[in-house]
Amino acid sequence: MVRRFMRGARVYAKDGRSYIVDAVEDGVVYCSTVDGTEADFPETALMNEAEWAARSNSRRDQLYTRLKQARAYAPVAAGLDRAAASVMLAKVERLKPGLLDFIAFRVAERIIRENRDDDLLAELSVRKCRAVFEAATPEVRATLLATMLGASVKPLIDAGRLGDNLMRAMLEQGLAAHAADFESFGSRRRS
Repeated sequence: MVRRFMRGARVYAKDGRSYIVDAVEDGVVYCSTVDGTEADFPETALMNEAEWAARSNSRRDQLYTRLKQARAYAPVAAGLDRAAASVMLAKVERLKPGLLDFIAFRVAERIIRENRDDDLLAELSVRKCRAVFEAATPEVRATLLATMLGASVKPLIDAGRLGDNLMRAMLEQGLAAHAADFESFGSRRRS
């Protein structure tokens, strides 16, 4: 009979924490962490490396579908002008290239953290996050942009109809709190 858990093997709890198996007795797995903290779990509460990899692949495959279904991408209830939101988003893309990629990526990071799937953060694709972002209505995208910039959505949408300098100033002011993150994001691979 093949045992699921062997002494010295790595196992994973459902929260993603990993342990090293010390012993398995009567359906209980005695483990320790890298720093020496001891723990014990029923066998049903742990996964071996193969099971964990299969679970991670399944979760990874479902990630972008779950992002689309997240509350952040739910339709906006407020009566925002769709055409004006589209104009504003196009202007933002022209004035600050990469900003909408940054917003899409940061929204995805926030959703993943809220769902406690932090182990999937390293695998996030900027291109796929942007595709999820673009699939949302212009009103939702404008709302997400305004939220990230700390601005009110209606004035931001209205600014899209005004001059470039006003929009540029609003973007710079809103990005001030995220300047270092946005700059480092610029060097990120767009996979």
